Amino acid sequence: MAPSKKHEIITFKVDESLSHAMQGIGNRSEFIRRAILAALENVCPLCLGAGTLSPEQRDHWDRFAATHNVEQCENCHAMHIVCAAVAGSDTTEHHAH
Repeated sequence: MAPSKKHEIITFKVDESLSHAMQGIGNRSEFIRRAILAALENVCPLCLGAGTLSPEQRDHWDRFAATHNVEQCENCHAMHIVCAAVAGSDTTEHHAH
């Protein structure tokens, strides 16, 4: 027999407006699980969602940034990282929208 998965119960408080907005959702637990998983797919790989870098992360970023630029895509206007060694060549990657 396969061992069953352990489940952990996590609770959190919400303000009145969020509680009211969620009233029509049939399975709020499933909705919240999916929302959290979707949010985790978009977490910054450096700060892991903290919004700031630790001093050690900043040191690594500074070394990386010495050879890379953060630029805005001309097509979709999203910010992205471009290798400075490749930025001026014909091999710069462009994506279609």
